[in-house]
Amino acid sequence: MLQVLVCGGAIVTLSMGIRHGFGLWLQPITQEQGWTRETFAFAMAIQNLSWGIFGIFAGMLADRFGGYRVLVVGAVLYALGLVGMALSSSSLMFALTAGVLIGAAQAGTTYAVIYGIIGRQIPAERRSWAMGMAAAAGSFGQFLMVPVEGFLIASFGWKEALLILGASALLIAPLAWGLREPGFTGATAAPLKREQTILDALREAFTYRSFQLLMAGYFVCGFQVVFIGVHMPSYLKDNGLSPEVASIALALIGLFNVFGTYAAGALGQKLAKRKILSFIYFMRAVVIAIFLIAPLTPMSVYIFASVMGLLWLSTVPPTNAIVAQVFGVAHMSMLGGFVFFSHQVGSFMGVWLGGLLYDQTGSYDIVWYIAIGLGLFAAAVNWPVRETPIQRGPQRLAPGGAV
Repeated sequence: MLQVLVCGGAIVTLSMGIRHGFGLWLQPITQEQGWTRETFAFAMAIQNLSWGIFGIFAGMLADRFGGYRVLVVGAVLYALGLVGMALSSSSLMFALTAGVLIGAAQAGTTYAVIYGIIGRQIPAERRSWAMGMAAAAGSFGQFLMVPVEGFLIASFGWKEALLILGASALLIAPLAWGLREPGFTGATAAPLKREQTILDALREAFTYRSFQLLMAGYFVCGFQVVFIGVHMPSYLKDNGLSPEVASIALALIGLFNVFGTYAAGALGQKLAKRKILSFIYFMRAVVIAIFLIAPLTPMSVYIFASVMGLLWLSTVPPTNAIVAQVFGVAHMSMLGGFVFFSHQVGSFMGVWLGGLLYDQTGSYDIVWYIAIGLGLFAAAVNWPVRETPIQRGPQRLAPGGAV
């Protein structure tokens, strides 16, 4: 179990850490290339959507052939995408590399694959805690990597910084060696006896009301965190604060997210996970509202970042633990991939609308207000989610997919 947690945590630290710093490149790239913020934001939106789409297939492959192979391919794609992002001379090439290619890489190196391995290797009574540990590792990656990325940009330039990160992404491949799973030794081997085909599993999940509600809530999570992560550095600079304030704020989000995600995973072993999710989304809405009302100073930014960090990815462990608890682990990476696809559709909308509405209005205010309203919506839809294992067989589901 220790090897799974260490290697899985290190991979998530690197893969999530790199992507959390992309907002630092918004102004250097757009200013040098003469692009609008919407151009950069659209590429990031494509990245999140690509991550969600490819995440479904990465989950299927990981469930069928094991996560190791998927992680190695993802590492190579990550390196190629970062290099391509640095060398892109047109907005189309930038969208294809920073968007499609890096999105596919993230699909193969982050939560859907890692959580599938954890679900198969960690006993159910410790699964939520282990997922919290993995999510905390991703949060630590943000705390560790964002200042590093800011330093690389300042010291070497934005292009060279991306090339250095591309080489670093290849470290995921040797780390994946520690996540090889017993039973996945051959092209047709599978460690679990499957009671369902893929189509059966999908039909069961998508006609189950609680699965639909989880997807709706996760859409909001993606909208909020990616909008803030990508656009907050520019929002702060527009309001007269230095880039160093933004770097520190993003690092604080990552630092406090370590504690928030671990706490959410640990509490998921003791409390109803749906209530944890509702609380997180409600508090996000409250914290954003207070941030907008309060005077904007470096200290208010740091307080906002610290509190928001506690709520940042703390939705990940309880959401994925509910999926495993309700449907089992045989198709967990795939089902987790579909839930995450909803998250990434929200991410697409958050980051793209941020750039679009800024270019049209000269302000991010409308998107901040949307983020508050969506937080209240997500708090409401997660409350009725049921967490009990689904009953298969003659009484598998009521007609119409009732919970």
